Amino acid sequence: MEKWFVYVLKLKNWRYYVWSTNNLERRIQQHQEGKSLTTKNLRPLELLYMKEYPTLLEARRYEYHIKKQKDRKFIQNFMGW
Repeated sequence: MEKWFVYVLKLKNWRYYVWSTNNLERRIQQHQEGKSLTTKNLRPLELLYMKEYPTLLEARRYEYHIKKQKDRKFIQNFMGW
């Protein structure tokens, strides 16, 4: 059974990048190597959070819930800072 992950990266400019993937290790490596256009110029990156989901649908719902907040304080509170 395939697992899905929602993850949050902190970028060099102190912004956050929220996304989902079915291969977290590969995806983080792509970010670190500059193979993701969105984060390429915003390295170094720090993985702040990840959560596993059993389905793509559940992961995407959670990802969009975080993204629609559009608030740095929400993400910080969500992470428990």
